Amino acid sequence: PLHTIERQISEILQLHQPISNSAARRRVLELLTQVGIPEPETRLGSYPHQLSGGQRQRVMIAMALANEPDLLIADEPTTALDVTVQAQILALLADIRARLGMSLLFITHDLGIVRRIADRVCVMNGGKIVEQGPVEQVLTAPAHPYTKALLAAEPKPDPAPPRPNEPVVMQTKDLKVWFPIKRGLFRSTVGHIKAVDGVSVAVRKGETLGVVGESGSGKTTLGLALLRLISSDGRIVFLGKDIQGLRFKEMRPFRRDMQIVFQDPFGSLSPRMSVVDIIAEGLSVHQPGLSREERETRVVKALEDVGLNPETRFRYPHEFSGGQRQRISIARAIVLEPDFVVLDEPT
Repeated sequence: PLHTIERQISEILQLHQPISNSAARRRVLELLTQVGIPEPETRLGSYPHQLSGGQRQRVMIAMALANEPDLLIADEPTTALDVTVQAQILALLADIRARLGMSLLFITHDLGIVRRIADRVCVMNGGKIVEQGPVEQVLTAPAHPYTKALLAAEPKPDPAPPRPNEPVVMQTKDLKVWFPIKRGLFRSTVGHIKAVDGVSVAVRKGETLGVVGESGSGKTTLGLALLRLISSDGRIVFLGKDIQGLRFKEMRPFRRDMQIVFQDPFGSLSPRMSVVDIIAEGLSVHQPGLSREERETRVVKALEDVGLNPETRFRYPHEFSGGQRQRISIARAIVLEPDFVVLDEPT
């Protein structure tokens, strides 16, 4: 995070081949153009936090391509990207593979991506390859029970219809989140970024509301505003109570019943806390009357509910895969048995 884009890509070049600074800069510009970064000259001095998720992934691909490898290993390259950017990254990888004649080892948990980009597929379970073959053959006529279970676990677009008589849990009216644009010596406000602009929604008990949009469309900002994690204007009614004007202490009783699963499973879990402490933290805050044994029982049940072995609860986040970390995040949210959960790009 402390190095510019130019420095990070140049470092890869200069570590593996004798190249001058000027030649390295030309090569960096060529690579950024190749991976579809617009106006690459203006991005050389940018830092990672100044780029969108899709742009950061493109820069990572540029770094991997810097020395023209024969094999590119892409480890979950579309994780945490919205569907539009995901499609762009997949198209970019397919184009690079065809243009450079490069081999691609694509690691993913998403069967839809496998269908789209791969020629052959290997299915792993417990550290072993249990089935392999052409994509069409393996995914249409699987032979191994684990492969069959994977295909059966794919979400089916057939949710149960909501019951209209259920009470409204969360409701907004004309919700707005505007970020000021400040310029000049005195940092005067010259305009606003309208991240959320006049949104009115309602979610009933037991209902799932999907919010769809490209990166930057305001999805995450809306979720944070609903939970009163950022300032906003407009009405927010939760469990029949208008919570928009409540102060910090007044909001605390509602916090137990509203939870969030953040998009980034790597940055949202403290690396200094064990899994049991991460999940039990909310119980300690919101239900301090529980005994240690009761908290332990609730943590074990939450881990079982998300498909993780409770015996792993004394490990730390770095010992888990990205998918397992996201399961831990979900367990942290549901252990309090909330009425309302915001899932911010959970897959």
